[in-house]
Amino acid sequence: MKPRLLEKYENDIRPQLLGADRFKNVHQVPAIQKIVINMGVSGTLEKGALEYAASDLMLITGQKPVYCLAKKSVSNFKLREGQPIGCKVTLRRQIMWEFFDRLVTAALPRIRDFRGIPKRSFDGRGNYSLGINDQSIFPEIELDKVKRQQGMDITIVTSAKNDSDAKELLTLMGMPFTK
Repeated sequence: MKPRLLEKYENDIRPQLLGADRFKNVHQVPAIQKIVINMGVSGTLEKGALEYAASDLMLITGQKPVYCLAKKSVSNFKLREGQPIGCKVTLRRQIMWEFFDRLVTAALPRIRDFRGIPKRSFDGRGNYSLGINDQSIFPEIELDKVKRQQGMDITIVTSAKNDSDAKELLTLMGMPFTK
């Protein structure tokens, strides 16, 4: 069964973008390719902080995260080469569409004093990055079991060639940008 947002994209959004006469072919219309979620954890925290972050990320995404290791030693940060410093997940296909739907409809409106996400977080190539301060905005996380507040970075990679096409795509998909 196709995710709800994928059907909306195929039936409504793609024909709407194709009808704007900017794209000559269906394959030129921008689409979401993948979503990368990253949680960085300080190496000086308690011993199980990385495992808690990885378990929360697995609950949120439904996919097992990969641990990221330090590439260089930095003495000022008490960081050694090869030390685990975070975890990340790359979502594609069905899981990506379901996560994006949950992010837009359930998680972002739960942010305290939410007025929309910034428009200026595009990278110039059609990709959008979003930082979230607290993992407890996702309904999958039980507030009683949260050991410590953990933030995450979400990067939405699109096939758009420029930021304006990507912004139009994300707006039509329901991303709540600031006015």
